[in-house]
Amino acid sequence: MNIQKLKGTGVALVTPFHKDGSIDFKSFKKLVNRCVDGKVDYLVPLGTTGESVTMTLHERKAVVDFVVEVTNGRVPLVMGLGGNDTHGLLRSFADYDFNGISAVLSVSPYYNRPSQRGIYQHYKMVAQECPVPVIMYNVPSRTGSNMDAQTILELAHEEKNIVGIKEASGSLEKAMQVIKNRPKDFLVISGDDALTLPMLACGAQGLISVIANAYPKDCSEMVRMAMEGNFDRSRKLHYKLLDITNAIFIEGNPTGIKALLQLLNVCQEHVRLPLTPATKSLVTKLEVAINA
Repeated sequence: MNIQKLKGTGVALVTPFHKDGSIDFKSFKKLVNRCVDGKVDYLVPLGTTGESVTMTLHERKAVVDFVVEVTNGRVPLVMGLGGNDTHGLLRSFADYDFNGISAVLSVSPYYNRPSQRGIYQHYKMVAQECPVPVIMYNVPSRTGSNMDAQTILELAHEEKNIVGIKEASGSLEKAMQVIKNRPKDFLVISGDDALTLPMLACGAQGLISVIANAYPKDCSEMVRMAMEGNFDRSRKLHYKLLDITNAIFIEGNPTGIKALLQLLNVCQEHVRLPLTPATKSLVTKLEVAINA
């Protein structure tokens, strides 16, 4: 796998649902094509934004197969596949067909709140067993534990099959430590839309985005311009998207982005419990932001 193809903008795809909770594949196709036509660099199905934790194995496999079919090689695909049971995660590799999958995005173990040594050993085993390259995902607001820069760097230098990290701790200091000391080909990817511009300025190599579901063209252009050193253009696009980006997270993800996508006639707002649809107050804020 040429990891250079995973620089730029990846989209953490939502999974559109019908009102009865079943997957809306017609809208899903519309969303995938919208993102590809918007010049994003790759797609990420089955992440947090895709509500993968509420899906059955059959549904997850159907989503992956569908996105592979619709993209038809036009952009790389990174599949979300993580867990808090290390050996269970290793066994799950046998459940999927990795044809058409460029890498796996694997979240740091959640709920258990492992030590740094536990996180290290988890990723070491995942890297050695996973049939495709692994991108780690540090998101302490969801997992309850935070990967230290030292842990990230140890894994980056020791495990060739670990090719990057989606960093969403909110710490620019940590991101800079990793960027400064990483191996040459190790990707540092922003996991926070609002912090992407400063992370790119520090040397990060892209973004896995939520807002790009709705605005793929502007988001991917913002990232592309920053990576080319055109910060005047990138900054304009960053501030164009900033208010609406902040708004979609007020009531959690993917509640906000699905409400926005419904307003843009891409898909319906339906989410699966325990998530609930956006309130009227948030929908009003999104309508104002759209028209600002």
